[in-house]
Amino acid sequence: MRKGLTSYGDKDFSLFLRKAFIKGMGYSDDALDRPIVGITNTYSDFNPCHGNVPQLIEAVKRGVMLAGAMPMVFPTISIHESFAYPTSMFLRNLMAMDTEEMMRALPVDSVVVIGGCDKTTPAQVMGAVSADRPTIVLPVGPMLVGHFKGEVLGACTDCRRLWGEYRGGRMSGEDIEVANERLVPSVGTCGVMGTASTIACMMEAMGMTLPGAATIPAPHADRVRIAEATGKRAAELTKGGIKPSEILTKDAFHNAIVMLQAIGGSTNGVVHLSAIAGRTQTQLTLEEFDEIGRKTPVLVDLKPSGDHYMEHFHYAGGVPRLMQELKDLLKLDAKHVMGGTLGDAIKVFEDVPGQTVIKPRNAPLKKEGGMAILRGNLAPRGAVIKQAAASPKLMQHEGRAVVFESVEDMTKRIDDPALDVTEDDVIVMRNAGPIGAPGMPEAGYIPIPKKIAQKGIKDMVRMSDARMSGTAFGTIVLHISPESAVGGPLALVRNGDRIRLDVANRSVELLVDDAELEKRKRDWKAPPVPDDAQRGYAKLYREHVQQADEGCDFDFLAAVRK
Repeated sequence: MRKGLTSYGDKDFSLFLRKAFIKGMGYSDDALDRPIVGITNTYSDFNPCHGNVPQLIEAVKRGVMLAGAMPMVFPTISIHESFAYPTSMFLRNLMAMDTEEMMRALPVDSVVVIGGCDKTTPAQVMGAVSADRPTIVLPVGPMLVGHFKGEVLGACTDCRRLWGEYRGGRMSGEDIEVANERLVPSVGTCGVMGTASTIACMMEAMGMTLPGAATIPAPHADRVRIAEATGKRAAELTKGGIKPSEILTKDAFHNAIVMLQAIGGSTNGVVHLSAIAGRTQTQLTLEEFDEIGRKTPVLVDLKPSGDHYMEHFHYAGGVPRLMQELKDLLKLDAKHVMGGTLGDAIKVFEDVPGQTVIKPRNAPLKKEGGMAILRGNLAPRGAVIKQAAASPKLMQHEGRAVVFESVEDMTKRIDDPALDVTEDDVIVMRNAGPIGAPGMPEAGYIPIPKKIAQKGIKDMVRMSDARMSGTAFGTIVLHISPESAVGGPLALVRNGDRIRLDVANRSVELLVDDAELEKRKRDWKAPPVPDDAQRGYAKLYREHVQQADEGCDFDFLAAVRK
């Protein structure tokens, strides 16, 4: 209670006043004299991913009290991917600021951050490392699988797949409505290796969670039990426990990238990990993602890169079992929130006989990691492709550009029967980056034009400065940097230009000579600033957000490196 006293010019009076008010809640002096564990409450009626948070809070509180400390719950904003306008990414930095400032403002000795839906855990860890209070991450866990006509379903890869079938005329309106009720059968994050589960697995590899915390399904009793154990460990952290700055070292980021590549994780993992690194003393480059990816095979057979779901990954042994296959690639001496090393934390694991979800090193799902970093005159600061979920025949492709000026333009014209497009073309969408959209929405999963989809074509090369959901699939180049709204080369592409994609050589090239590109650049004019970006958070965001290769954090929140 004595930590961070409100300033009244008299410390003793500040403590007296604080205790007077908190005693109005019925607390005793015995309770108030104990170390305090803060617990973030990210529950919202708009956030089904976090639907189990109230139950998890009670379990964390139980663990804290069993260990002799005092739990105190405090709210932060709650972000859900499907209930955030214009996009949840637009609000990630706001949540990071909220989390950091609440950690600073409140008298907490350690903190449990409870999160899951795509942007929440990265935001919480960004805030935690900046506040640098002992922190432990508790993921909410993935949802259970659903079923439809004898088929196993999971949001949101199957959302996209079934919607594609409906758009292509291969699924009726009645069936798509029934499937809509079966895709999300419980609370929790997406049941595939989307962004939420990707981040949870990376947090476990980074040593920020208890072992096994990433994969336990949200409704399971084990999820409640690990919440209790998290509370107990958080109580122990109040006594001079390890801080995020001590855990999130170069080795921890290395381990997170190995995990990202081995699980065929979300491309969003690149942006979020870059943003977290930007809050630390660790310099992280896109090349490191690619270098580690060339040495790390995809070993987890999960959608969208494979066939199974998070529930199956958990039953196969989860992250601790996967890390047994990756030991030679991991930095096992990296520090862990449990107090020892990562190597210590993964000594206990379940080896499930006959499981087929976690592949052995000598029989990987893919020989290289889930994603590759591309560069070229179209993406001088880099772009990302999820090669594990792309079509092999399109990994080397040259085609004619079909350009959309914005997400709105794409939405308006993509299904126009008069659209001049063939399956061999390269669909280009611009002004969908951090500033241009704003918020770099998950619009990079550009739908196949309806007249092409009706021919049974399920993939084309698509490119943008947007992101896409980790649940999505296809030969899609994302995060093209710098974005078009600030004059990046994507702004210069015209209909009919030739574009060459060569994933093996990590290149994406606009086949237009330099002189012509220079002329186009001289003629280019920046898009006007929208009216709603003239004030408030939108103005702050527009003026300070970084580009995708830096993680899209605010420039003034990045760490000052020594």
